[in-house]
Amino acid sequence: MSLANLDKPEKIVLASGNAGKIKEIQAILGDYSIVPQQQFNIQEAEETGSTFIENAIIKARNAALHSNLPAIADDSGLVVDALNGAPGVISARYAGTQTSDQQNLQKLLDEMSDIPDEQRSARFVCVIVLLRHADDPLPLISQGVWEGRILNHAQGTNGFGYDPAFWVAAENCSSAELSAQQKNQLSHRGQALRQLAEFL
Repeated sequence: MSLANLDKPEKIVLASGNAGKIKEIQAILGDYSIVPQQQFNIQEAEETGSTFIENAIIKARNAALHSNLPAIADDSGLVVDALNGAPGVISARYAGTQTSDQQNLQKLLDEMSDIPDEQRSARFVCVIVLLRHADDPLPLISQGVWEGRILNHAQGTNGFGYDPAFWVAAENCSSAELSAQQKNQLSHRGQALRQLAEFL
């Protein structure tokens, strides 16, 4: 599969306004010029898909269409077994459409308050899509899964989103207590980005 149009000087538009995501993606795909879609005044696409893959394609297609450049989009979220997979694809708006990370986190902790420790298994999931152009019939799709469990209370101040409630057993701490370098090595997004980098 030829990716000649993605030589290193080429810009790739990132279909996200999330500062945390932008920082993580730039750290791993540093060989490429990653430009957030706000630089093109592109409005965020409405996430109408029922799966992470569908939503990532919707966002990447929107960014490629309005920038006329290759585009990357990720869709990621937290999947909690005791909540039948919630918050899932609505992780960023779990507590409502105009809510903060803290409000989403608090809703999760409230929903899990009566769940015993042995039933608090969860995983972060990330799907990343790269479209060479808006009508690309064969998008590059990579994905990562990071297993953990939900804590009873938030701990740690690094990261963003649900990181303070996500226990990483191998490191004996929450995701929000990891350094950025540690998180990039372990996380769902780090896994998916390294897979994408191999494709490129």
